[in-house]
Amino acid sequence: MSSSVPDYLGEDLTQQARDFISSLPREKGWLVSQMYQYQGRWHTPALLQGILNCQKHFQAKDSDIILVTNPKSGTTWLKALVFALLNRHKFPVSSSSGDHPLLVTNPHLLVPFLEGVYYESPDFDFSELPSPRLMNTHISHFSLPEPVQNSACKIVYCCRNPKDMFVSLWHFGKKLAPEETADYPIEKAVEAFCEGKFIGGPFWDHVLEYWYASRENPNKVLFVTYEELKTQTGAEVKRIAEFLGCGFTGEEEQVEEIVKLCSFESLSNLEVNRQGKLPNGMETKALFRKGEIGGWRDTLSESLAEEIDAKMEKKFQGSGLKFSC
Repeated sequence: MSSSVPDYLGEDLTQQARDFISSLPREKGWLVSQMYQYQGRWHTPALLQGILNCQKHFQAKDSDIILVTNPKSGTTWLKALVFALLNRHKFPVSSSSGDHPLLVTNPHLLVPFLEGVYYESPDFDFSELPSPRLMNTHISHFSLPEPVQNSACKIVYCCRNPKDMFVSLWHFGKKLAPEETADYPIEKAVEAFCEGKFIGGPFWDHVLEYWYASRENPNKVLFVTYEELKTQTGAEVKRIAEFLGCGFTGEEEQVEEIVKLCSFESLSNLEVNRQGKLPNGMETKALFRKGEIGGWRDTLSESLAEEIDAKMEKKFQGSGLKFSC
């Protein structure tokens, strides 16, 4: 694997985790040699170990805020936006002169990734995080730790058009492990995606679980789309703020400042995001490609796009959920 591959795409597991996953269904992976199916989802060995530790040890607080996404669905951006939003009084954006945390620190270091932390540091003490604790995960709604499901904590779920998400993951994979993916045909990758056999997949199950949860319990789960976040960022930031109980009161300028600070252009051009490296080994520049809506058109043929569209139309039929582009 490439030296920029994060640790949790590796297979450095505890013996206990090895013993557990040895009996699970497995498939040859795309970024990893093997993926394992657990509770209906496909995971890398390392992230599965992290999920198991998270389910066993994480204790939720009612004041917690958990950001949930599929991989490559605006995770970095959502972390930046909500961090700036929650900390706007502690770290005023309008008065920042190069000292705002987001100007010198990658969002992934400011908002811990639950299963990643639990893989790398199983004994990490989340109780030491400032309140409200802000965290993120890719874990499906069904697999969330019971204390999360039983608490009054807030969940913000962001999903992205599956074609854009797939293409972003495709290019992300090539950046991280080029020798592993150089000969992997995109047609085969699309087929695996549509079969649900990709990291965190099936995509549609992950999305629909949170979609229905947001409709059944709108005070606990807020469902946003990457596309709406992109086209009406200010309005969506205010909607998130209201949901989290920290709405704006005539601070339009501050909303605009947060949007500007956290924009793709701003974040991707910062030194820390162009030259930095996360503790897990990932180069921060790998987290930024284009951030566009409809960017899949430069990678997917018409027939491959139609293959994904047909699968999604079938899976989302009757749900009331539709994707643009």
